[in-house]
Amino acid sequence: MRPKISIIGAGHVGAEAALGLVTKDVGDIVLVDIKEGMPQGKALDMYEAMPLLGSSVSVQGTNTYDEIEGSDVVVITAGLPRKPGMTREDLLKTNFEIVKGVCEEVKKRAPNAVVIIVTNPLDAMVYTAYKVLGFERTRVMGMAGALDSTRFRAFLAMELGVSPADVTAMVLGTHGDLMVPLPRYASVAGIPITELLPEEKIQAIVDRTRTAGTEIVKLLKTGSAYYAPGLATAAMVESIVRDLNRVVPASVHLEGEYGIQDVFVGVPVVLGHGGVKRILELPLKEDELAKLRTSADHVKKLQEQVDALLG
Repeated sequence: MRPKISIIGAGHVGAEAALGLVTKDVGDIVLVDIKEGMPQGKALDMYEAMPLLGSSVSVQGTNTYDEIEGSDVVVITAGLPRKPGMTREDLLKTNFEIVKGVCEEVKKRAPNAVVIIVTNPLDAMVYTAYKVLGFERTRVMGMAGALDSTRFRAFLAMELGVSPADVTAMVLGTHGDLMVPLPRYASVAGIPITELLPEEKIQAIVDRTRTAGTEIVKLLKTGSAYYAPGLATAAMVESIVRDLNRVVPASVHLEGEYGIQDVFVGVPVVLGHGGVKRILELPLKEDELAKLRTSADHVKKLQEQVDALLG
């Protein structure tokens, strides 16, 4: 029996995540969206591509939650995207209501699922899901660091003129301007980037990484990024479903790790069967740890807003 992966929200990000999973033949996909015909049309389009992909999974589009019953993984992308001039935090109240409603349905129909949140403001929405679902912390996480890290990798590859596949990098913290890229943990085929680029160039890439989402919003004018977010989500799902034990930065509930308590923030985790198998505590320098804790303090304030909305 193939794994079942439900994606709530069949917009650009959800559909791209689904296509990434179909391409890798990871599991059967259920696309859910309130817009009639849209998830069904996208599901049919993907299925028609399967002979070209050599894939054999099923893809189903639906406007109800009935079909998510028994899902192994649920991805939530539902919510409004950012528009030019908007911050991720501007979306909090509207997307809170959406994510809360979705999680109430997931709790009833897929109580054993691992849940990955993609909706912005990411860290606040993961906290919302955690509170509404009542699942253990290993089964509720946010896709943020995986995306921010791949952007960091891409910008480094651009600057150095090397294959992005040879670049590794790590970004911690909140999904926003207070994210914490870690240059000393970045390398190209094992060579530290600090040996390949001057400090000012590295700092410029760090700054671009922090505002990468905004850069795309400004260029698109009517939407936000979806290729990289969708594929980053698919990579996380694949690691969970196939028990790959990939090390991925994800927004998870910290209970003392890095000296941070009761906050969702991006840190490296081992992803495999059942969700988060382990949180990795990196030996951070004093300034790096201070930035991570500042990031966590910001998320804590957003969580307080969520608590107020939850009553």
